[in-house]
Amino acid sequence: MWGKKKAAMLEAGGHAPAFELKSLNGEKRSLDDILAAGPALLAFYKVSCPVCQLTFPYLERLAAGSSLQIIGISQDDDSSTKGFNQRFGVTFPTLLDQSKESYPASNAYGISTVPSLFVVNKDGQIALAFSGFSKRDLEKVGERAGVKPFQPEDNVPEWKAG
Repeated sequence: MWGKKKAAMLEAGGHAPAFELKSLNGEKRSLDDILAAGPALLAFYKVSCPVCQLTFPYLERLAAGSSLQIIGISQDDDSSTKGFNQRFGVTFPTLLDQSKESYPASNAYGISTVPSLFVVNKDGQIALAFSGFSKRDLEKVGERAGVKPFQPEDNVPEWKAG
């Protein structure tokens, strides 16, 4: 990999690359399938990532009362991903973007750290893109979704690098 420049993470305003990944129950889902049901937040993660572990319970809050679809995209195997979802109370759909397939979606989106999150409009335009834990950006997603991701008693940092 020496000398190869890694693609930069996609930014808001760009078009979300198409993908087709398997879900935890083995069904294939494409970005087109997802967006046919409306806008979505795509949340790329690894089960061993502490910042992902911090972020996902708040994504679950967004998913529970929102018209915005939340889709987890795990870079791990199905067994590890199921364990993570159970441990952190994740009930929203999760897709697998695995190393044995060379991480096709992660590479298409230019991801070098996790969590990396993208709000994608129904037309495929990326409305918001950020990596790490950003309280402000999660609040923006919450405003769009009509859900408050944080409660007054939540003691969360303003930002944490992924």
